Amino acid sequence: MNTVLPLDRMSKLEKITVMEELWADLSVPQEDLKMPAWHGDLLKEREQAIKDGTESFIPWDEAKAILERQMCCFVH
Repeated sequence: MNTVLPLDRMSKLEKITVMEELWADLSVPQEDLKMPAWHGDLLKEREQAIKDGTESFIPWDEAKAILERQMCCFVH
């Protein structure tokens, strides 16, 4: 299926409405979507690293600032 929306002719309100409809549809749990095994393995590894003290969390504001600094390098 190839759906093309006339984005250049749509108002912001129409675009937001379409996004909300898509998000509502995507948010419905689907049984046929299975997490790959490696996702579970990686999550277990990271959980163990937190327990072992070899990894830690940082506050969201700090993480966001780091990401913004990194993105700044790509923009310029």
